[in-house]
Amino acid sequence: MTNKLDGKALAKKIKAELQQKIQSLQNRIGRPPGLAVLMVGDNPGSAVYVRNKEKACTKVGITSFGKHFPEQTSQAELTQVIQQLNQNRQVDGILVQLPLPKHLDSTSLLYQTDPSKDVDGLHPMNLGQLIRGEKGLRSCTPAGVMRLLQEYNIELQGKQAVVLGRSILVGKPMALMLLEANSTVTIAHSRSHNLAAITKNADILVTAVGRPEMISAEMVKPGAVVIDVGINRVTDEAGNSRLVGDVEFESVAEIAEYITPVPGGIGPMTVAMLLQNTVERWSSLVE
Repeated sequence: MTNKLDGKALAKKIKAELQQKIQSLQNRIGRPPGLAVLMVGDNPGSAVYVRNKEKACTKVGITSFGKHFPEQTSQAELTQVIQQLNQNRQVDGILVQLPLPKHLDSTSLLYQTDPSKDVDGLHPMNLGQLIRGEKGLRSCTPAGVMRLLQEYNIELQGKQAVVLGRSILVGKPMALMLLEANSTVTIAHSRSHNLAAITKNADILVTAVGRPEMISAEMVKPGAVVIDVGINRVTDEAGNSRLVGDVEFESVAEIAEYITPVPGGIGPMTVAMLLQNTVERWSSLVE
């Protein structure tokens, strides 16, 4: 029987630990941790993510410095806000919610962020530390995957790991983290030939491509660990919508040893790692 990797339950446990840590250190530091999530425009998906992040902040005791900007906000305005947050000693973490409206350059805004406050772990300095195997802020989603695998004592050393997707948000840092854990790593993507042959070889399969249920049981090795990072909204003929991952859950669950559900798998872990990065940066003030 396949075991579900319950990211929701683990995220709840992590939040409780962070809440305790904040309570124990707040008097010494003299203030709670602070996180600024910047959102531009009215993307409904982004609005849900931001709301979840702000709720989670409140629950664990992190002060939210979130700002919501109108669609037409300029690059210069956002740059100025980020520079002010860099200087604000109450703020430990800064996150620009993606995607941004097309007239804005997200890479430039990321470069403006103080690397020590880049709690999404995407600044070149933090990615460079990951490549070098040095301590630093790690990208939230792949860090969440690694923490979930650790919680279930899933052996990674020497295993064949396939990462499907090569984005800077998930695919590339995910591959680096698995490599750091001594897995043998293959990165596959939309241009890969004979994709099924590659994925079928994986002891650990991580999918992050954003294509609804593209991974079928025929593409998965029996007994594999399947981590579904994709979140896709699909609508049936009756107009009812639901969230699905990149993996055809029902069929793959029959042959995989472990699998993450969507929702309730990696999504909650991403938020938990964002909070953890913020609290770690804040607690380093006394460590």
